[in-house]
Amino acid sequence: MFLGEIVGTAVLILFGDGVVAGVLLNKSKAQNAGWVVITFAWGLGVYMGVLAAAAVPDGLGHINPAVSIGLAAMGESTSGVAWGDVPTLIAGQFIGAAIGALLVWLAYLPHWEQTDDPGLKLAVFSTGPAIRNTAANLITEIIGTFILVFGILALAPANEAIGGAFAVALLVVVIGMSLGGPTGYAINPARDLGPRIMHFILPIAGKGDSDWAYSWVPVVGPIIGGVVGAIVGKAVFDL
Repeated sequence: MFLGEIVGTAVLILFGDGVVAGVLLNKSKAQNAGWVVITFAWGLGVYMGVLAAAAVPDGLGHINPAVSIGLAAMGESTSGVAWGDVPTLIAGQFIGAAIGALLVWLAYLPHWEQTDDPGLKLAVFSTGPAIRNTAANLITEIIGTFILVFGILALAPANEAIGGAFAVALLVVVIGMSLGGPTGYAINPARDLGPRIMHFILPIAGKGDSDWAYSWVPVVGPIIGGVVGAIVGKAVFDL
């Protein structure tokens, strides 16, 4: 399960952060392609990440600590995820996120110097609020991740098939389109914090600050939302 989470999360971040880089960085052929392109690519990134993780022996395809923690909170007898598995899953997810972010940096290597705005460079790696209001931003991340995990449980009957993974991808697309505007919809602690750490470490030309003051919001919010979504989903769907 450890290797599966590394592979799946790396694929997710390569496609997800990659599309943001393409849309935001100067002299990219995809520059200014817009929010719809970003949300669809993130959804397809989830699809490919889940499939890649599942293809690894014993891979679970969570690719998100909020999902792993939420499923563990449901109880091993219900979800098959034990609390003892969670540290291993999360470690794989963060390592995979860092690898994916490194690959995006390399893929767009000439474009960092061509982009003057350090905020755009940070946005490739991590999320940030459109309006900085800690309580409101936290609530947005809680709601977004709640509906992610709740929706995954609603789709559980189909999740053994490729179609189930694609349904989850569409769920991520609609979350991005409907709820992504206020905060950039991290809905995944590894997706945000792993690449943010890489933004801090990598020698990105003119990168600026990594916004550590905000960094806890896309970690804590998704964890709360994931746990609540799992508990409510378990009750509503009688799992």
